Amino acid sequence: MSIEQLLDHAGSAGESEAPFGQKTTYRVGGRARGLVTIESIDALQVLGEWLRDISPIYVLGNGSNTLVADEGFDGLVIVLGDGFGSIEFHDNAKVTLGAAVDLPVAARRLVDRNYRDFEWAVGVPGTVGGAIAMNAGGHGSDMAASVVSVRLWDIDAATVRDVPARDLHFGYRSSAITSRHVVLDATLQLREGDADEGRDILREIVRWRRDHQPGGANAGSVFQNPPGATAGALIDDCGCKGVRVGSAYVSEKHANFIQVDAGGRSEDVRSVMRRVHDTVLAERGIDLHSEIRLVGFS
Repeated sequence: MSIEQLLDHAGSAGESEAPFGQKTTYRVGGRARGLVTIESIDALQVLGEWLRDISPIYVLGNGSNTLVADEGFDGLVIVLGDGFGSIEFHDNAKVTLGAAVDLPVAARRLVDRNYRDFEWAVGVPGTVGGAIAMNAGGHGSDMAASVVSVRLWDIDAATVRDVPARDLHFGYRSSAITSRHVVLDATLQLREGDADEGRDILREIVRWRRDHQPGGANAGSVFQNPPGATAGALIDDCGCKGVRVGSAYVSEKHANFIQVDAGGRSEDVRSVMRRVHDTVLAERGIDLHSEIRLVGFS
C-alpha cells in the first residue's frame, strides 16, 4: 500500500506534496509526500487498515516541537482535526481532553471550571497529543503529574487502545508513545480549587514567559535540561548567545531558544544546534540532548 493510494482513498482529507515545514512554528522546511487530516475516530477506522502499511508516519499537532528538513519528508503526516478538540468535564475534577486541544486553551478552560494544577500548560504552545508523547511540562509540573489514562490508535494493530498512565512510562520529556501511535485523548485527574487564584497563576506564567522568552519563529526550548543544571544557563555561560549560522541564531533573550529569519533554512537551525551542542560538550563536558524532533533529515 503506497501513500498515494491511501491519499486517493482519503479523498478530500488527503493532500499530496503538502506543505509541512510551514505548518510548524519555525515556518521553515520542505513538503511532505502526503498529509491526511482525520476528523473522527470513525474516519480513522476507515483508514486504519491502510495506515498500517505506511511508513514513515509523523503525527503533527501545532508543530511547536518540530524541525522539518529543507528537502522535506518522504512519508505521511497525520493531522487530527476539530473532531478531536473536545473537552469533557467529569465529577471529582476529572477531565478528558481531545488530542487536538491547544494546551493554553485547556489551561484557561480548566481554571474557569475551578479545576487546578494545569495552569503550567498556559505557556506551552502545543496540543494535548504532542504533550502526551513528549511529557511536556514547565513551571514545576508536566503531563505525567495528572494523566490517568490515554486513548490511542495503534497503527500496526489498527485498533483503539486504552492505556493507563503506568504503561506510558513517562520520563523527562519522554513517554512510551511512538511514531506508530496516534493519541486520541487523555483523561486527567486534577483538583478543585479557587478560580481567581488559578487566574492569578495564569497571568503570572504568561507575564514570566513574555519577559524571559523571545517571540518570533522558534520551537521553544531546544535542548533538554541536563541533571542538576539548565540548558539555557549552560549555553549562555559558554558564550553562545547570538551565535548565527546563515538564517538561524541563538536568541539574545534566552540562550535555549534558536530563532530563524523569515524565509530561512532548517539546515541553518540544525547547524546552530550542532555548534551549541559541540561548544557545551567541549567546554563543560555535558552532552546536551535535543527536545526538538528532527524530521526528514538524514
